[in-house]
Amino acid sequence: MDFEHTSVMLDEAVDALDIKPNGTYLDCTLGGAGHASAIGQRLTAQGTLIGIDRDDEAISAARERLTDLSCRVEIVRANFSELDAVLDSLNVSDIDGALFDLGVSSHQIDTAARGFSYVHDAPLDMRMDRRQRLTARDVINGYDEERLAKIFREYGEERFARRAAAAIIRARKNSPLQTTGELAGIIEQNVPRTPHGGHSAKRIFQAVRIEVNGELKILSDALQKAVARLKIGGRLAVISFHSLEDRRVKETFRLLAQGCICPKNFPVCVCNHRAQIKILGKAQTPSVDETERNGRAKSAKLRVVERIGGRE
Repeated sequence: MDFEHTSVMLDEAVDALDIKPNGTYLDCTLGGAGHASAIGQRLTAQGTLIGIDRDDEAISAARERLTDLSCRVEIVRANFSELDAVLDSLNVSDIDGALFDLGVSSHQIDTAARGFSYVHDAPLDMRMDRRQRLTARDVINGYDEERLAKIFREYGEERFARRAAAAIIRARKNSPLQTTGELAGIIEQNVPRTPHGGHSAKRIFQAVRIEVNGELKILSDALQKAVARLKIGGRLAVISFHSLEDRRVKETFRLLAQGCICPKNFPVCVCNHRAQIKILGKAQTPSVDETERNGRAKSAKLRVVERIGGRE
């Protein structure tokens, strides 16, 4: 099927994984399989590529794209929070590397019917997994003003969260909001544009999407699960697209890279806590050439860690 998505920082992410030709690699956000295809092309027939995604359209597109790889390919419809169950079902105990490419795909944004974009008028949906019950329509029409303001503030970092929430409450008193166009129009009328001229609905749509899909709630736990599955020397690469994601990734890695956690006044270590990973350099950003070719890459950050200990 046609699944248009340009993979961001593809070479940098795949190079960072330091692919072992006979290794086992897990793509936790398969999408259109751009990164997965690049990983698979570096694997031999003895290698294994496992892809996880909760979007049926992504799964279908990935199956088509990865058909000709010589390595073993396993594609599973699942949330990346379920990676332990996925690996167990495939009898895979540990892996040589894992990749997370976070956020929404270009295909999801550009497919109007999915309801992710404030540019297209479509039903308020925003579900990455279309089998789940909660939709953007449920959030916008069902949450009270306090709860809406909270998610706009926490997940959208929106300065005018209270104003936006109040405007939505007023509008839905007449009739429930049904479309992205309605929501974007209400926000545009009541919330100032960003200092750089961006659409005033951008942060609100981000917040609703994160709430609908539970993106931040499961991220830290999933990263820890992925690290726990890495072999010593195995690597985890994570691409994030906004400060909330990057902050979660950075904090999780910092905790996993920490050694002794005893109070500073203890003369000797009694916690037996050992660092599980080492952080490989600072966050990387896309090249100027890439951001000129793909404006959606501008906010991307790539963080990479390597497993150094903690395995039994």
